[in-house]
Amino acid sequence: EVQLVESGGGWVQPGGSLRLSCAASGFTFSNYAMSWVRRAPGKGLEWVSAINGGDNTIYYADSVKGRFTISRDDAKDTLYLQMNNLKPEDTAVYYCAKSEGVWYNPKREYDLWGQGTQVTVSS
Repeated sequence: EVQLVESGGGWVQPGGSLRLSCAASGFTFSNYAMSWVRRAPGKGLEWVSAINGGDNTIYYADSVKGRFTISRDDAKDTLYLQMNNLKPEDTAVYYCAKSEGVWYNPKREYDLWGQGTQVTVSS
């Protein structure tokens, strides 16, 4: 079955850390760029970060640059997002998403989404 399954969300105090995982199955994971996208309460989707397949070039939204780190383990078909120094405004449902090709292209839509994992940052 072709799917993405996120895990690792939860509640954390401001300044804390969480590590999200996204397990992929049913396709050749290494051949595709992958992204993290989030939806805060009452807001639209916000792209967070992306990593190419192949050369592993990485991209970040300004809002998370320096605090979040995206990575992938192609041997384990898994995408990660290490989130440090979390802020209340990082509260959102976090989704992993698969690009249509090996390179990340912000003008192209994703063709596969996970179910999302909730991250709540509050004191």
